[in-house]
Amino acid sequence: MSVLQKTPPKTFHVKSFGCQMNVYDGERMAELMAAEGMVATDDANAADLVVLNTCHIREKATEKVYSDIGRVRKVAGAEGRSPMIAVAGCVAQAEGEEIVRRAKVDVVVGPQAYHNLPKLVAAATKGEAALDTDMPLASKFAALPARRKVAPGAFLTVQEGCDKFCTYCVVPYTRGAEISRPFAAIVDEARALVDAGAREITLLGQNVNAWTDGEGRGLHDLIRALDRIAGLARIRYTTSHPNDMAQGLIDAHRDVESLMPFLHLPVQAGSDRVLRAMNRQHTRDGYLRLLDRIRAARPDIALSGDFIVGFPGETEAEFAETLSLVDAVGYAQAYSFKYSPRPGTPAATLGEQIPAEVMDERLQRLQAALNRDQAAFNAASVGRACSVLIERRGKRDGQWLGKSPWLQSVHVVGPHAIGDVLDVTLTQAGPLSLTGEVRALAAA
Repeated sequence: MSVLQKTPPKTFHVKSFGCQMNVYDGERMAELMAAEGMVATDDANAADLVVLNTCHIREKATEKVYSDIGRVRKVAGAEGRSPMIAVAGCVAQAEGEEIVRRAKVDVVVGPQAYHNLPKLVAAATKGEAALDTDMPLASKFAALPARRKVAPGAFLTVQEGCDKFCTYCVVPYTRGAEISRPFAAIVDEARALVDAGAREITLLGQNVNAWTDGEGRGLHDLIRALDRIAGLARIRYTTSHPNDMAQGLIDAHRDVESLMPFLHLPVQAGSDRVLRAMNRQHTRDGYLRLLDRIRAARPDIALSGDFIVGFPGETEAEFAETLSLVDAVGYAQAYSFKYSPRPGTPAATLGEQIPAEVMDERLQRLQAALNRDQAAFNAASVGRACSVLIERRGKRDGQWLGKSPWLQSVHVVGPHAIGDVLDVTLTQAGPLSLTGEVRALAAA
């Protein structure tokens, strides 16, 4: 690690990549630094400490981290500065000492150890080793500071890790086994978020619907408890696994008014053979029947999913099964990616890797179908009356941007403020957003 002493940093910048859980982790790291007296800056080029909070899911994630490190150093060097650089998150966990050897950064800290970031920074300023990729059984959350002022929409991690071991995925290796946070601790943090300004809370987990208190309570019980917090207008959760979608959670979508009618439920592929090769532990038919039960409980629910194209051995006929599943579901939103091998995962060593040009062509066809369905869902929303939570200013004078209950971006005009929940009629739809006419402030 560092061999020379450095001046303790006074300013910091956290740049988070990837999933919403990384956004949450980045916020908590920022709170840790602020509690040490450091001041946050939105300008990475002006910070004394730059924290790169990394994601290992996407292709060439590691190389992108090294590129970012080089970019930070190049800009700082041109200005005669030498900021401290910390690499956090899943790439830090996977690469560990290799990042130290190759990039000579000041701090490397994994996603289960970032509560130790202030100590690591202090060690690095003295020229001491500052690497921590342990996965302790003790929860890091108890070591984090109290929540500070937050945006109207806030993230709250309730579960971490994964025991599913999908053959393409690094999460079990970088985040560890499934662990649920204690019920009381989650409720306390939710209250603190609402007290700090949150109107909507999104519960996060690698398999968030696997959350349990170990005594029989599941995610649906937690949601019903959060629903009783005064001032909390909306509840969401992500990301879910089909096998953990319990009837109690489906019933909560029917019964709990603050639980938004939106569900992100990844399927990944439409072929049973491919799903077995992925070790997804569900079938196409089982997934579709589950969606039927969910829609029966909440008919207006908007569905989202994840898809991987070009998994090793995927035939054209098997890809066609994915397209037909998309046609059958009609997703309001979805994410789709080309398969890319992650080192250390079983799928990386499988034969029949699909040529890049075949994956490219399949992804284009899949995304065309998904974009068609998203545009159709938005168009069908015109005329609906709904609430919109204002999150930020729009690009035009007097324009504001918020989210509908179905997680659509909605533009409105008027003398509003961030955090307002507006009663809106949706009047126009585009492929990615809608326009709304405000009728009144909705009830808190």
